[in-house]
Amino acid sequence: MFMRRRPLPLICLVGVLSAAGALVSAPAFAGKDGLLEPSLKLAGRGTGAPRVALTFDACMGAADQRILSTLIDNRIPATIFVTARWLKRNGDVLAVLRAHPDLFELENHGAMHVPAVDKPVAIYGIPAAGSPEAVAAEVNGGGGAILAAGAPAPHWFRGATAKYTASSIAQIRSLGYEVAGYSLNGDDGSLLGARAAAHRISAARDGDVIIAHINQPSHAAGEGVAEGILALKARGFTFLRLDEAREQGSHATVN
Repeated sequence: MFMRRRPLPLICLVGVLSAAGALVSAPAFAGKDGLLEPSLKLAGRGTGAPRVALTFDACMGAADQRILSTLIDNRIPATIFVTARWLKRNGDVLAVLRAHPDLFELENHGAMHVPAVDKPVAIYGIPAAGSPEAVAAEVNGGGGAILAAGAPAPHWFRGATAKYTASSIAQIRSLGYEVAGYSLNGDDGSLLGARAAAHRISAARDGDVIIAHINQPSHAAGEGVAEGILALKARGFTFLRLDEAREQGSHATVN
């Protein structure tokens, strides 16, 4: 099992800043707010090269070409979690992603980037969906947008903030999705500096599921994310998409 460390808030930037000084790995327990932040790792341990899964959230805004070009130029596969909001604005980038089906797996990040939590709370200042009906709208709206864009049906869901209740996890699973946690927070919601993001990602271990953001091209973190990926490649890591691996996750998020 990986070390349990308390992470900085995992958010796509919506004008909310997170506190500094926390560590990077995803917890496998409920926080003080009573919400769950599930973990996810690649199952088993291979005898060959170490493996990681790169996952990126595309919440809203644009696309970070520093990261995208690094992935394409180096033939590095990744799983991209997209919202309906992001798809609507980034049709040209979607065309690039779909032109490389061997590299990119598109998965569901929701319709409007609303936390998929079925009780009325705010998470890092972001109002949650607040009811089972609103959770369903967020999940189904994101999946429907991916299908409408002509991409294959998504099988994974990751909600805004990556926090849930046990009941919202069960509801998302009932809608046909596995819930994507993570084990290594690569950029703290794109708030890290380039050097810190590069250090975090380059220090990944075999089996890590890494989360970072690909929708903040003006932030320094993207430069470090790209640098960290190349450092892993230089170390001989193999990169897997979530659909290419078996995973183990906390809180009944995966089979």
